[in-house]
Amino acid sequence: MPISILLVDDHKIVREGTRQLLEQSPDMHVVGEASDGVEAVNLVAEIQPDVIVMDVRLPRMNGIEATHTITTRFPMIKVLILSAYDDDSYVFPLLEAGASGYLLKTSSGSELAEAIRLVFTGQTALSPRISAKIVNRLSGHQVYRKNNMPEGLTEREMDVLRAAAHGHANKVIAAELEISVQTVQVHLRNIFGKLGVSSRSEAVARAIQYGWITLETRDE
Repeated sequence: MPISILLVDDHKIVREGTRQLLEQSPDMHVVGEASDGVEAVNLVAEIQPDVIVMDVRLPRMNGIEATHTITTRFPMIKVLILSAYDDDSYVFPLLEAGASGYLLKTSSGSELAEAIRLVFTGQTALSPRISAKIVNRLSGHQVYRKNNMPEGLTEREMDVLRAAAHGHANKVIAAELEISVQTVQVHLRNIFGKLGVSSRSEAVARAIQYGWITLETRDE
């Protein structure tokens, strides 16, 4: 029996593309599609798929709420998150809600198929960037932190800060790091708050002061 899959994404073209990719694998069969969280919950009750491939940002009911509802009602059904966002505010609540895996949309079709197979067999599937977040959270490891900072900068926040040090606009940073402009703005707000500054130039200056960025970084 092939693995039965429900696709949940508010963009029809994404669902269609994902369906075409997955149905190239003989051990997989897409049995339904939903465009929002409420529709997903209702469809799950009706068709009870083996695996749900779920986006995070959905109309009516977001991915976190939908995941929690589904895994509570149907604990045998596995939820694999497929998202463009790697923010802590999404990753950890989704895993706590019962998601069995978290894959970024930069993943290939073969990586998605393998992740589905893993969660179907009761294993966990995580993009490397998500795995690093979890390891850092569990170890309490913060590389970029000073004694007067209650919370250190994450590696992804440093990626954004390094790009800002080059003078790159948010749109350019987003393209370089393969994240959304909105996510870049969130990272910058977090950086400003953690460093106690109010502008990009102040943040870069503070990072240089701390030795996290060199003057060569700005000029190269």
